[in-house]
Amino acid sequence: MEGINPMELLRSNLSRVRIPEPTNRIYKQECCLSFDSPRSEGGLFVDMTTFLAFGKDYVGWNYEKTGNPVYLHIKQTKKLVSEDRPLKKPTLLAIGVDGGFDNNELEYEETHKIVILPSYATLPFPSVELPEKVRLAVDAILMAEGAERKEQVAAWTADKKQISAYAMDLRQIGNVVVPPSGWKCAKCDKRDNLWLNLTDGMILCGRRNWDGTGGNNHAIEYYKETGYPLAVKLGTITSDLDAADVFSYPEDDSVIDPLLAQHLAYFGIDFSSLQKTEMTTAERELDQNTNFDWDRIQESGQDVEPIFGPGYTGLVNLGNSCYMAATMQVVFSTQSFCRRYYMNQSLKIAFETAPADPTVDLNMQLTKLAHGLLSGKYSFPAVEKGETTAPSVKDAKQEGIPPRMFKAVIAASHPEFSTMRQQDALEFFLHFLDQVERSNAVKPELDPSRSFKFGVEERILCSSGKVAYNKRLDYILSLNIPLHEATNKEELEAFNKSKAEKISEGKDVSSDEIVRPRVPLEACLANFAAPEEIPDFYSSALKAKTTAIKTAGLTSFPDYLVLHMRKFVMEAGWVPKKLDVYIDVPDVIDISHMRSKGLQPGEELLPEAAPEGAAESSQPVADEAIVAQLASMGFNQLHCQKAAINTLNAGVEEAMNWLLSHMDDPDIDAPISHGSQSAEISIDQSKVDTLISFGFQEEIARMALKASGGDIEKATDWIFNNPSASASSAMDTNASSNGPSTPVDAGLPDGGGRYRLFGIVSHIGTSTQCGHYVAHILKDGRWVIFNDDKVGASINTPKDMGYLYFFERINS
Repeated sequence: MEGINPMELLRSNLSRVRIPEPTNRIYKQECCLSFDSPRSEGGLFVDMTTFLAFGKDYVGWNYEKTGNPVYLHIKQTKKLVSEDRPLKKPTLLAIGVDGGFDNNELEYEETHKIVILPSYATLPFPSVELPEKVRLAVDAILMAEGAERKEQVAAWTADKKQISAYAMDLRQIGNVVVPPSGWKCAKCDKRDNLWLNLTDGMILCGRRNWDGTGGNNHAIEYYKETGYPLAVKLGTITSDLDAADVFSYPEDDSVIDPLLAQHLAYFGIDFSSLQKTEMTTAERELDQNTNFDWDRIQESGQDVEPIFGPGYTGLVNLGNSCYMAATMQVVFSTQSFCRRYYMNQSLKIAFETAPADPTVDLNMQLTKLAHGLLSGKYSFPAVEKGETTAPSVKDAKQEGIPPRMFKAVIAASHPEFSTMRQQDALEFFLHFLDQVERSNAVKPELDPSRSFKFGVEERILCSSGKVAYNKRLDYILSLNIPLHEATNKEELEAFNKSKAEKISEGKDVSSDEIVRPRVPLEACLANFAAPEEIPDFYSSALKAKTTAIKTAGLTSFPDYLVLHMRKFVMEAGWVPKKLDVYIDVPDVIDISHMRSKGLQPGEELLPEAAPEGAAESSQPVADEAIVAQLASMGFNQLHCQKAAINTLNAGVEEAMNWLLSHMDDPDIDAPISHGSQSAEISIDQSKVDTLISFGFQEEIARMALKASGGDIEKATDWIFNNPSASASSAMDTNASSNGPSTPVDAGLPDGGGRYRLFGIVSHIGTSTQCGHYVAHILKDGRWVIFNDDKVGASINTPKDMGYLYFFERINS
């Protein structure tokens, strides 16, 4: 193309230029494949066909993949600004968005030009000589709010709640008294994501997310049946009632209930007295503890030396995103994730295999994040305002990289993580591993989340002397903290006595006087494996309820062992409490003694039998909500019941698909039999084998094909949308089943039981939904603190204050 005039080149490619519509997502602040921005050396290239943005090293890849030749080049350079300019008054409670607080950032001058690939011919902009279509397209791109900024502003402003129109005149009925813990959905076995209906006190699970996580829709279905409008999410209720999550079904939004204390008091939850008496003392103490924790965990006041280079890149806080930053720093310090998304996968390979929009592809965005964190490309001292050269390393800070696109992708299937509210780092870690596992389902051998997964086996010893074994898979070992095992009991007794005296005299206890219990990690691990009594256990051998003894052990040892310390408990009276305790954690632990031995010679398994009178109830029963919705479409009531039963109540769509596939069955009008063979469906073994080849277990494959009428594609969707069904068969396999079976931990990594501590995620604050998270990671023989975008050599690592501890197996 040498010698062709750039303007002629542009005119010949005018058909590839689009004028963006208002609904188009326009990226102009960050490269889709890297963390390059208009401020980077090469600026940013916006594809004028797709409106995706690329750095100078990556725009050529986009041309090779799409053939799109016309780009708007945006370059920002620092502008000299007077130091004494007046600050703008904020109009929005936010940082770094228009109308938000002035972050005293550098100001930049922006220039634009049109670039045509592959020759990189350029044309100036603005210019009256450019074709009108190009001028209109560029103007629309520049005037539009970037997709990155639009998501950020939406997340900030999404938290503005309105007072519900149903709150002031809410009618309350019944005489239910709600306990402070031990909740369960009234219609299923869900024990999380539970909502208390404020009309009658019914406790039901929340909505099911598109990926199968969340609840089973029982709360919303109950609203449709009853019209009772308001519900509050259990677990979000604290002494600060404004923080409680109240949802209005008719308004379809989170709302404010000004009479929440009164509405909760109706069910025996009284807040007024708690706020006036014991909570004032507790809150004062918590403030002191929080200040102490803040300084200790963040190593405030310490002369922390900044570190730069590969593996030492900070993450910009996007607004209460420290839970994500701390977790991802530790995750990408593991060999499994480093190999999968950095060493063994280049940005180009990830882009070539990504869909048309790489911003919504988890594999692409994980690869982008890995290269951003580990390459060292973005880990260098930042130039401060008013300076012309980089400061000395000792005084330097780094800008860090903003994980906006990664957050948008990982939060797409979990609405809580898309907000700017603080979240639980543990909940995020489990959600993240679940999404990684799903994205690698086609090639499970590449799945790095497997390095965290292990098998747990529970042994139940009945008073008859017979045993039962239950197995499940898990990513974390969640440990109770036995405060009675504290090693400093004498100091604690003396402190509590002194504290009581000071309180009686009206004096405060200073933070440096506080003595906290010190509990060895070994005691927490021993508590996990210790025998536990199970009252009212139904013994199939005795055909009666009795007391059984349960013990637990691990069937496999993962490459990386994550220990979760249960520091948050709910006390009587609905008072949430964070255990103020130190955990003495050694650098090396040995859990070899925790390996489960399985069925032993001489042990006799409990017979497989149901309790008397339970035989009928164990048969599948149609979900009335599914039946009602199908019947309202004009289907026969009996047919609707059969459809719900034969799809295991998976949902209306699954039931309808079954119904449409079986309308001509000869026995479709036969009464529903409660015999054990009633629900049996002939399954094509070749289809079972196909699903097994995808990495699914045979029992789950059969269940999914049965629920989807034998359709492989629908069966695959059913497995992903029904993780609880998968768990019930794959993660809770009963060892007493007849015939050979695949071990629940088959194919998982396994090895010795000695582990070395390499990562800590610590939490500061009174609840996992508030406060701050910080990571400390052992790298190159020294501990390093990762506090959002701040990365430095740790001086006094708070090993005894962790919330999540990450251990790596020592291979002998």
